[in-house]
Amino acid sequence: MAALLLVCTANICRSPMAEAIFRARLGDVFKTIASAGVHADPRGGPVDARAAAALERHKYSLERKWRSRRVDPEQLGQYDLVLAMESEHVEALRKTAAPEHHARILMLTDFVPEMAGEDIPDPYFGPVAGFDAVIAMIERAAASLQMAAREGRLKFS
Repeated sequence: MAALLLVCTANICRSPMAEAIFRARLGDVFKTIASAGVHADPRGGPVDARAAAALERHKYSLERKWRSRRVDPEQLGQYDLVLAMESEHVEALRKTAAPEHHARILMLTDFVPEMAGEDIPDPYFGPVAGFDAVIAMIERAAASLQMAAREGRLKFS
């Protein structure tokens, strides 16, 4: 089975929420589902409390010992698919990744036709409702990826 890395800025809101959702919905498609941030604190830290509360409201959870982590360009080759929340993340990842890994670095929304190329907004500086809106967007992407896998459209080299 394949390995998936979900990436946002600090790995405390969007990508950990995506990790929890993808583990719940796509654990049969991806053997490994992890998250990281392009600018995450190298010391690691807990998920944002508002993100954790939103996950709980939607019946998702992260492992109790979960800690944020920074993307390690040397490890990108371990993942069959790297899905970023923003186009800036895709650019940053491709700048540091080996050229042979560029094709596997995509936007999360690229799998949702009506959202293709759109950034998943960062809820960090907004109201609590923003976290719920982001969860809904991530759930749409997860459903699209699940359908692509079921239909045999997800191909990993």
